[in-house]
Amino acid sequence: MKIGLYFGSFNPIHIGHLVIANHIAEHSDLDQVWFVVTPHNPFKKKSSLLDNYQRLELVYRATKDYDKLKPSDIEFSLPQPNYTINTLVHLQEKYPNHEFSLIMGEDNLKSFHKWKNYEVILENHDIYVNPRISDNKVNTQFTGHKKIHVVNAPIMELSSTFIRNAIKTRKNVKPMLPENVWEYLDEMNFYR
Repeated sequence: MKIGLYFGSFNPIHIGHLVIANHIAEHSDLDQVWFVVTPHNPFKKKSSLLDNYQRLELVYRATKDYDKLKPSDIEFSLPQPNYTINTLVHLQEKYPNHEFSLIMGEDNLKSFHKWKNYEVILENHDIYVNPRISDNKVNTQFTGHKKIHVVNAPIMELSSTFIRNAIKTRKNVKPMLPENVWEYLDEMNFYR
């Protein structure tokens, strides 16, 4: 089975994440997309994150009606801070019959050369890149690379940071979230 790994804090997961993941699941050779909820991104402040299991619950609620989209807590049991290469090695050992690929935004591809062991990742895994609006150019070593596939997915300019800030200032963000995610955030008073 070919699995696309969509890493993120998902703090919270929103319709932009779902649109991209579903598009890639439906319009590529991947069989499933796993939303890998990251406990702590080394480049982000931990203070603004909801609890790991609360974010996993949000992803579960958002994906439960999609056969090809699955939540994953695989990184919760790995040493922190964790790096993508470690997760990939762990997954290959745990699921030797699966083939794992990465899903990332074009903005992440621009800094991919800074990732730990990026050469090993690129040698062993395909990368599906969804377009983003930006000015910076992608590093030429990644342009036209046989393992990098630019997906013609809709460009989603929606961020979890924007949603958190809007909730904090009592703005209506309901259209930006799956209904059951909005209900959980509202019920739990998150981000207020």
